[in-house]
Amino acid sequence: MDIFEDGLNFDIGGILSDVIPILLQIGLLILAFIIFVPIGKKLVEKTIQRAGKNEKLSPGRVKTLEKLLVNVFSYVMIFVFILMLFGIFNIPIGPLLAGAGIVGLAIGFGAQGLVSDVVTGFFILLERQIEIDDYVTSGGYDGVVEEVGLRTTKIRSFDGTLNFVPNRLLEGVANHSRGNMRALVDIGISYHDNIDEAITVLEKVCAEFQEDERFKDGPNALGVQALGSSDVVLRVVGQTENGLQFECERDMRKRIRAAFDEKGIEVPYPHQVNVEKGHK
Repeated sequence: MDIFEDGLNFDIGGILSDVIPILLQIGLLILAFIIFVPIGKKLVEKTIQRAGKNEKLSPGRVKTLEKLLVNVFSYVMIFVFILMLFGIFNIPIGPLLAGAGIVGLAIGFGAQGLVSDVVTGFFILLERQIEIDDYVTSGGYDGVVEEVGLRTTKIRSFDGTLNFVPNRLLEGVANHSRGNMRALVDIGISYHDNIDEAITVLEKVCAEFQEDERFKDGPNALGVQALGSSDVVLRVVGQTENGLQFECERDMRKRIRAAFDEKGIEVPYPHQVNVEKGHK
């Protein structure tokens, strides 16, 4: 019994003497990462913001690079953490890396989508096809870009849905946030109204909006755009500051309708006329 107790005490003491230093090293490693990783992220963000001011980069470009480099920094720190953890347990890194290379080669054929995402993401960033806060249409998605990563891009639809889109699916990108945008308003008048008078009213309304700072060019009344089944369609077009085209279109429709009402010009609505034949 004494021999058993002596052996038990010896084993516990040896285990504690081996485990406690390891646990202490792991705790210090975790504490170091908890402290330094947020500091590193802040340094990356401030560095990008400072570089953006010096290089006069657009806010969207600064946000894009900022989030991308913060993500890359996070991945690198995770890799370093794993290496240091292996070092604490005295696990040789060389054989693991060689084995990882062989395994990576074996599964590489099954990860072609991932490779395609990374390569496509690299070219999207390099060519500046899209940036954060851009309004884009691509891959069947329509919305505002919230994040551009090396693997996926986050696009927020106008109904609030956040879409995580693999970069390889971003084909034929239509970026609606580059340069001035077109504000277009088509409005119909009755066939009984005077077209020239209606165009004159439109020109007066356009003159009012030409003083609006949101418009970079125009708007101008182009004239008759189409002859509908129950109306004559008139068109107004102008160039607005990016992102304000929809707001300007709404304001113009409201003002045009009020101006037409003042002049007694009818804006027709779909209606049906039934004609009954007389009985013999």
